[in-house]
Parts: sequence; structure tokens; C-alpha cells
Amino acid sequence: MGLGGEGMERQGVELLAPLEDLAVMGFAEVVTRLPFFVRLGRYLDRILKEEQVDLVLPIDYPGFNLRMAKRAWKRGIPVLYYIAPQVWAWKPRRAKDLARYCDRVAVILPFEVEILKAAGADVRFVGHPLVDREPEVPGREEFCATNGFDPHRPILALFPGSRRQELERHVPLFREVASRLTTEHPDLQVGLARAAGVRSEDLSMGDVRQVPDGRALLRYSRAALVKSGTTTLEAAIEGTPFVTVYRTHPLTFALAQRLVKVDHVALANLVVGRRVVPELLQGEATAGAVVEALSPLLEDSERRREVVAGLQTVREHLGSPGAAKRVAALATELLEPSSSRAGR
Repeated sequence: MGLGGEGMERQGVELLAPLEDLAVMGFAEVVTRLPFFVRLGRYLDRILKEEQVDLVLPIDYPGFNLRMAKRAWKRGIPVLYYIAPQVWAWKPRRAKDLARYCDRVAVILPFEVEILKAAGADVRFVGHPLVDREPEVPGREEFCATNGFDPHRPILALFPGSRRQELERHVPLFREVASRLTTEHPDLQVGLARAAGVRSEDLSMGDVRQVPDGRALLRYSRAALVKSGTTTLEAAIEGTPFVTVYRTHPLTFALAQRLVKVDHVALANLVVGRRVVPELLQGEATAGAVVEALSPLLEDSERRREVVAGLQTVREHLGSPGAAKRVAALATELLEPSSSRAGR
């Protein structure tokens, strides 16, 4: 049993709360949902108390899941945390919480190992799950025919996000950028990635084509405009040069500036520890600045070659396929009666 979406439900998980109820980001945005999360936490705590729970496997979602890990620890239930909280970005004390309340921590970014080991956690780098995806996507001709593109003209990919607040802040910016770039580059085609569950009307950009297959869109695009998040790694894996932007609630951004302690925001840059792709955040993310950063990536320029080479380095840092199997093996270890339960 657990929290999740349709994919987990199809695998037999009894859903205690649907994924869409949990999809909230930012400080200001979470405040309005606090009563829901308090009720959910109490409900799950009753389950830990009353049901025969043999293992708790929190996945990402630190604000809520770390509390559940602590509750499981107090009841003597093994905890395997997969996709650790980003302690390297903010709230470093969470590293000590992970070490104390979790029997194992499985991380997907290589630089997290040293940080969590220093805090005393039993941590394993399992590789990034994006590397596990099947390599097959439709051929360029088929992809273009399906989505109304001319296969002989370049494509610009737009990834504004999937959450409501992301779309509200990104879609107008992306629309303006697309308009300016197609004026400067008359042969340019624009494809807009539409995530599952997002309504078509929420992404309206005139003649811009909406594409449900984001991976194929990245593969066949000359360049991309991507909101900060996992999509930056997806673009890196496909070798598509891109610009990262992010806009959020002004209060959320102001608090993040005080709390977040990283040199980069895009995961692709964080993985290699240097600025491989441009990042434009909040007030810096203007249509003019984005167009200026994207234009060289659409051309056969030295800047484009530098970015493509940097993305190859990012891919090399993400590990080998098999992340899910490695996590399953760690879970099996903890489910064995003879497994070590240090500190309990």
C-alpha cells in the first residue's frame, strides 16, 4: 500500500492518496495545503501502528516523507529511502535525519554519496532511473508525420512543466519566446511537450503543436527551453542543448534565496559541478534574455558545440542501467529476518 499514481496502482499498490493530491511545490503554495497533509500524516501513522508493515520505502518528497520515516523508525519498522532529499541544496540537517531514521538511503546523483556518508548514513549510489528507459522511440519521419512537423526543418522543444502553478508562470513566457524565435528563424518549428494529465487548453500557444511524447520531441529537436527539474537530465541524455528557466511565487523565491545553498539550479549543471547550460531564474527569465541564450543553440555555433560536449559529460555521470533492480535488492536485504538493524 502507498501513495502514488496510476502506474503504481497497475502494479497492485493499494493507493492511500492519489498523486495529484500530493503535487504541490514551493513554500507559499504548500501553506494552503497544510491541513490536508496533517490529516494524511495521521492516517498513515495509524496504518503503521495497526497494520503489519514490514518495510517503509519513501520516494523523494522530503517534507512529508521524512516525517513518515521518523514515525516508522519509532515503531521499529525498517526504512529504505529512495531518491534522497536534496540536502546539498538546503536544510543540511536533513542529512543527519536520514542517517538516524533510515536503514539504507539509495541516491541517484553520484555527488550525494559523500555528503550523506559524512552524516553517517548507509548510502548507496544506484544510478539514475532515466538511464533505464528503453531506447526505442519512433523514427524522425514517423514522429514528424504523427505530430505535423516537416522532417526537414529544425524543431524547438518547449517544456513548461506539468503542475498548475508552473504552467501559469511559464506558458506566457514560453509563448513570447517562441514567437520571437520563429520571427528570427522563419524555418523553425515549435513543439510543446504536454505532460500526462495536463489539459490542452492550459497550454494554448496558437499554432504551436502539442506533443505527448516528450522524449521523442527532445530527441528530434535542435534545441529546447526547459523548466528546471528532471527534464534537464532527460535533455542531457538525449544530447539536446537547452536553456533552463524557472519562475515561482515571489515569496517562495525570496525564501529560496535565503535557504538554498547551491551554485546551480539545473540538475544537469549540478551533476558535473559547472555551468554546462544557461540558467535564467525569476526576474532574469525574460523573453529577451531567453531568446539571446537560445539563439546560438539553434545555429551551428561554437557555443552549441560546447553545450553538446558538456551534456555528454552529464550522461557519463548518471551511472549504468539497473537502478530499480538495485533498489529492489536493497529492499530484499531489509526484509530478510537476519538483516542488520543497526541503531534500533
